[in-house]
Amino acid sequence: MSYELILACLGFLLFGIIMSYVSNGILLRFSQSLGIRNKNDVTVRWSNESKPSLGGIGFFVAFIFGTVAYSIIFNSENIFQNRQFVGLLTAGTLSFIMGLADDAYNTKPFMKLFVQILCGIILVLSHTIIELTAIPWINALITITWVVGIMNSLNMLDNMDGISGTTSLFILLSCLGTNIILFDWNMNIWTLTILIQIGAIIGFLIYNLHPSRLFMGDAGSQFIGLFVAFFSVHELWNVGKTVQLNPLVGGAITLIAFTPAIADTLTVVINRLKKGKNPMVGGKDHTTHHLVYSGLNDKQVWIVFLGIGFMATLVTLLSVIFAKMGNLWMALFLTSYFFAVFLVLYRNTLIHKK
Repeated sequence: MSYELILACLGFLLFGIIMSYVSNGILLRFSQSLGIRNKNDVTVRWSNESKPSLGGIGFFVAFIFGTVAYSIIFNSENIFQNRQFVGLLTAGTLSFIMGLADDAYNTKPFMKLFVQILCGIILVLSHTIIELTAIPWINALITITWVVGIMNSLNMLDNMDGISGTTSLFILLSCLGTNIILFDWNMNIWTLTILIQIGAIIGFLIYNLHPSRLFMGDAGSQFIGLFVAFFSVHELWNVGKTVQLNPLVGGAITLIAFTPAIADTLTVVINRLKKGKNPMVGGKDHTTHHLVYSGLNDKQVWIVFLGIGFMATLVTLLSVIFAKMGNLWMALFLTSYFFAVFLVLYRNTLIHKK
């Protein structure tokens, strides 16, 4: 690895941390109301203390300024001729604006769903597609469904200090590691954009770890949800095609990388459907909440999810290595990690209720 590559990677990582930390600090100092709705209503929010939902602004600021920095430093490459990057920029901006509007005005669920579907369509039109079948329209439908699902999943997981940010951090580390394993280190827009957002999440977590001073908000969960959905398609879902194995191997690897988010969402959906409740309505019945009911405190719950996310990244990268070696069955077998985590978390919700 060249010194130029090391410096570029470290520079963009630190750039993301600084932009997120500084922008969140400034906004936190001058705003104590953005994203705070229904101050006396703590039915959905786990914390009974109203705090500003500013985290998403730091994510978006780091992304935009990182794009500008890349364009200036690597001026020989016109990234705005890169169809996939333009799709990410367009959909990311749209998701951020929609989330920001929801933080400020509490938009209707139908409008949020419409924008999420539109974001998925934009990615499909920009050729960011899950290539699971030989039929293009089915692949497009799967991609749109995945984008909408992940944007909602990370929004639902943003229910306790540090959880959604930490989960997103490890997903992006899985994407970055997969890119390195399959294509080696190189200075391209994808590697450096991931590094900027990893830095932005670290900068955000400084304020969001328990006891937090701010929340991610819908602006954060929608933008970061779109961001990780994009890179999961770009780096994880199509691993099978890259290494010329069964396309299902990419789905298996993605499942492992998203273990904390999917395990929580699947548990909530199953439990609410069993009770005849709407799965999309907020509540204090997530796997994180049930871990508190079992006797853990908020910080310990974060440590549990930190461990789950860390192991998910390690198992993901191990699966990618096996896939690169052509060992399909071992790569698929490692999905047992997801099922083990899901069963433990789901069983805990049955034992410890409130």
